[in-house]
Amino acid sequence: MVKLASARESRMYGPRLSRNRAEYINAGLYVFATIVLIGGFAAEFSMEPRSGLVLVFIALAIIMFVNLHDLVAHLAGIDYRLTLMGYDVQLALVEFAVPVVQAFGALLLFLGFFFLFLQEEKGYGYFKLERHALNMLIAGPALWVLGSIHNSCQIYERADGHVQILQGSVHIPFLMGSLLFFVGAMLNRQEQAGSDHHGVLLLGRTLVWMGIFGSVLLFTGGLTNVVKVFKMQQIDGLRLEKLRGGAQERLMQQREGQLPLIAEEQRRRQIVIEETKAAAVPVPTPYKDVLIGR
Repeated sequence: MVKLASARESRMYGPRLSRNRAEYINAGLYVFATIVLIGGFAAEFSMEPRSGLVLVFIALAIIMFVNLHDLVAHLAGIDYRLTLMGYDVQLALVEFAVPVVQAFGALLLFLGFFFLFLQEEKGYGYFKLERHALNMLIAGPALWVLGSIHNSCQIYERADGHVQILQGSVHIPFLMGSLLFFVGAMLNRQEQAGSDHHGVLLLGRTLVWMGIFGSVLLFTGGLTNVVKVFKMQQIDGLRLEKLRGGAQERLMQQREGQLPLIAEEQRRRQIVIEETKAAAVPVPTPYKDVLIGR
């Protein structure tokens, strides 16, 4: 989910100092969100389970913010020119799609828990929201799984073992944690199919335990992401295996006033032809002719 440090080699969404600070804040916020998420699911076993839902709301809101910040940072790297995605598959499938899918999944989870909280507060008039809430609790983690798979599909020009281990140590916990959320939501729906539970009671023990274990895995991935951000900012640029593609190169050419290779070659050939024609035609020199004639 948090992968600014594995973005492209040229990240132009701010000066270097503010960029590094933004990456640390982004990674730290995600770790804090996972801690709050663990506390929210653990509070479901207390005498006041609604307080746990409030903590879950806060955690999911932070996760949405973190992923949206990722999206803005990646789009700023190409000056928000969405047309450049046609020249770069990784930009569209990894740097753009992953934050969008992850943020939308967090939003669905937020709405699912909110509908259950609303039913708990307002009473029987909101029973029709139960089915939608349970479906959202399944759809949100499903999008997280999809985003985690996309986040793993990063192709690099070179292979550095240290960096690849850091990348895998982040992707694998995120994927496993998302899978636990998804499996827990599916099992919870089957458990609640023949029950008369409403409101917060629709969150069965299976879902809560899966949520705790999944949050712990997300917390683990967040911690390793902080380490990855630190390491990738400290090691030299030759070892950094960051995403590269045609979008960044195309943007740099436009900024520097360069032309693509084919157009540049045609321009050079035209200049050579014009110079050849100019050399073949004698240039009139009237003053020199007069002097020589005298």
